[in-house]
Parts: sequence; structure tokens; C-alpha cells
Amino acid sequence: MTPPIFETCAADTSVQALLGDGSAVRLYSFGEAPQGVQLPYATWAVGSGAPENYLGQAPDCDQITVHLDVFARTADTAREVRDALAAAIEGVAHVVSWDGEGRDTESRAYRISFTVDWIVRR
Repeated sequence: MTPPIFETCAADTSVQALLGDGSAVRLYSFGEAPQGVQLPYATWAVGSGAPENYLGQAPDCDQITVHLDVFARTADTAREVRDALAAAIEGVAHVVSWDGEGRDTESRAYRISFTVDWIVRR
């Protein structure tokens, strides 16, 4: 199952102010952004998941772990984007870890990572 992460974040005005609006929000799946994309942007990828199994009935939802990475020209902007994404997501899912800050070795963009657990109804 795929969590509605793009739809959730793209509908948030704080995220739109930082990453663009509508279908042009710079939030990319499978952990990959297009070559030469404008900073800041974020990527996400499903890391793991499991069905909510029950005795006597099929699962009605899945727990999905999603990893997000934010890339920006400055550390302050990266943190601002991280905070906007987390605030948009926390209305419907849970941030479970802040996974570090650093600089991308190739682009020298500032990078911040965090992880979200999402319950996705089937």
C-alpha cells in the first residue's frame, strides 16, 4: 500500500510556500529527484511495511514506514522545509525519528532526514 504523502503535503499551504504548489510540489517518490531540480526539494521512499493481521479476518490496513530527505541551499531552509513537512504529516501519521543532518557530497546541498510511520487503510 502507498501512503498519501504527496497529496497530504501538497495540500498544505506551508509546504506549498516552500516547495511549490499543485502538481508541481517538489516532493518526489522513490527517493529520487529529477536531475537539476530547483532547491529546496524533498524525496520520500517506503522503507518497510506490514499488514495489520487479525484472527478470523483479512487485514484492513497496513503500517508503512516512510523515509524523507530534504535538500536545500542553506541549513535554515532545510530545517524550515523539514518542519513544514512534519507539521503537514503529523495530522495523519507519526514522525518516529529524526535521522540526521549533513551535506550531500556531490551537490553540497544541506540534507535533513526523518522517518514517518503511516497507517494506510485498504
